[in-house]
Amino acid sequence: MQRRRFKNVLSFPDRLNQEAQRLREEAKKMPHGTERDALLKKARQAETAAHMDEWLSSPGLRPPD
Repeated sequence: MQRRRFKNVLSFPDRLNQEAQRLREEAKKMPHGTERDALLKKARQAETAAHMDEWLSSPGLRPPD
């Protein structure tokens, strides 16, 4: 059995940012409450993960000596 493989069109940080934007748009449509807060929290987590990925893959980051 072979695994299905596919190429991602967008980079990982771009996909995270796109997901964060989607979650924020979805949260705008909801009334204030715990579900909306949970969506906004997931959006912030996705944005944070994108920033961390960019930082980790930056050329200025070097392994410890």
